[in-house]
Amino acid sequence: MGQAGRPVQPVDAWAMGVALDEARRALLTGDVPVGAVVVAPGAHVVGWGHNAREDEADPTAHAEILALRDAAKNLGRWHLDECTLVVTLEPCLMCAGAALLSHVRRVVFGAWDPKAGAAGSQWDVIRDRRALAKIEVVGGVRAEESAQLLQHFFEEHRVGD
Repeated sequence: MGQAGRPVQPVDAWAMGVALDEARRALLTGDVPVGAVVVAPGAHVVGWGHNAREDEADPTAHAEILALRDAAKNLGRWHLDECTLVVTLEPCLMCAGAALLSHVRRVVFGAWDPKAGAAGSQWDVIRDRRALAKIEVVGGVRAEESAQLLQHFFEEHRVGD
């Protein structure tokens, strides 16, 4: 079960696996291992992204932003209303805003982010009643795997400090 008892759809668990693979790619450049994919109807991945802030020297190069950009480019439109954004970590404020502005139908995430999460932890921007778009949020999908990947990354980086 996902957040608030919502059942996790089989495609969500599968897509989270793809997002986890994408997150591991961030490790190659020393970026925090967060991955995201945009899934269109029929379980077609149309956008991929992983954190690339270090690699691109870009503070906005979050996995979600890159996946949404890739999906918009691949679909030829910015309005992603039939798509689901799947990300290994609860979106931050910037990425929650990008999800709203892209009009994705759903946001599915793995690990909760109690420090900067904007989909139910610190804030709930995506489901704010004043938001222009109505987006379903499902949190906690393969949360343990997502959290372990992040935990291992930060443990490794603390050793070197």
